[in-house]
Amino acid sequence: MIAQLCGKLLTKTPPLLIIDVHGVGYEVLVPMTSFYHLPAIGETVLLHTHFVVREDAQLLFGFHNTRDRELFRTLIKVNGVGPKMALGILSGMEADELVQCVMDNDINSLVKVPGVGKKTAERMVVELRDRLTDWESALTSPDPAMAGETVGLSRYSHEAESALIALGYKAAEATRMIKSVLKDAPDLPSEELIRLALKSSVK
Repeated sequence: MIAQLCGKLLTKTPPLLIIDVHGVGYEVLVPMTSFYHLPAIGETVLLHTHFVVREDAQLLFGFHNTRDRELFRTLIKVNGVGPKMALGILSGMEADELVQCVMDNDINSLVKVPGVGKKTAERMVVELRDRLTDWESALTSPDPAMAGETVGLSRYSHEAESALIALGYKAAEATRMIKSVLKDAPDLPSEELIRLALKSSVK
């Protein structure tokens, strides 16, 4: 089991990171709620990880704190929720928002997350309610996204759309979401575009 990684951040293309740990490059999938806390390329990053071994792949998921990792581990215990779906859920809403949705039986917000249908959302509410009773349910606001390098807007838009597609959205839907954000804020870096697009999709 790989429980933690600490090394140099080589690349960050949502939701995928590559971290150099003593010369070995690890590919790590990170939810957007953890992505916002990442340092700049070339700096040292510490992630709490969960290692998934399948017949066709070995996947490493990383989280900014142990609380989000525990919620991820709780999510994948729900019937029908795999690691990729759990990653998408934690990218679409903060941990406390998810807990609040479960406690409030808010199926409508849950089904707006890509890949989560009504039946899956209903199972999440039923199976998670007792498991999350000890969690604080106060909503928290996500930290501001880190500023990116100064590059053209088209690159930011492309990176944001690619990240949304990787998280499970269809290409046309991802484009629509990004364009909607750009109407009110045309000069945002890709990480902020992704954050606002995901935030609007679960309202």
